[in-house]
Amino acid sequence: MKLDILAFGAHPDDVELGCAGTILKEVSLGKKVGIVDLTRGELGTRGTAETRDQEAKDAAKILGVLVRENLRLRDGFFVNDEKHQLEVIKMIRKYKPEIVLCNAIDDRHIDHGKGSKLVSDACFLSGLMKIETSIDGKKQEAWRPKVVYHYIQWKNITPDFVVDITGFEKKKVEAISAYKTQFYDPNSKEPATPITSKNFFESLNYRAQDLGRLVGKDFAEGFTVERCLAVNSLENLM
Repeated sequence: MKLDILAFGAHPDDVELGCAGTILKEVSLGKKVGIVDLTRGELGTRGTAETRDQEAKDAAKILGVLVRENLRLRDGFFVNDEKHQLEVIKMIRKYKPEIVLCNAIDDRHIDHGKGSKLVSDACFLSGLMKIETSIDGKKQEAWRPKVVYHYIQWKNITPDFVVDITGFEKKKVEAISAYKTQFYDPNSKEPATPITSKNFFESLNYRAQDLGRLVGKDFAEGFTVERCLAVNSLENLM
């Protein structure tokens, strides 16, 4: 299956938190979108790998993505080396996306920056014909996405561009809320974490509102780029 967009996250819920609105919008426009989680988030303070698996499936249904896979790399301990790059390359060559979305280039959680660089490097290497990979015994063809964009997570990184997600903000929160073990729940008896506070959950909306404010929209999500963006004419700039 060839996808238009393939979104990677170091953990289940990274994609939802960073770019669920954008995914929802692109799916509504008829784009084929998939998600690949690098780990099962098994080191998370709340929940288990099994609960995260189910939550990821539930969120995928809400987002309307065609596929969601998990590479089952070691949460907290995966590295950007040949072994891990080849696993990501297999996914890129399997789905042949034009656009790849991945973790923030720098963030509070160490896996986010590592995941960002791992996926970015794999996108380049995936285009090299002399790197051989196969799935189920079938040799894969080289494929390099046209662009790699990095969504914004915990840190307030200045975006290079934003996507207007007005009209999709409520469903974005619904997709995030599918991770019942991970976010604000006043009845939970599990330990508190930086993302379980009411303030964090509310910040999802006010960050989207603030990014929207910058471009005259109600809600937006921000991304950083790896190379200059090109437009056909000045009329494309909003």
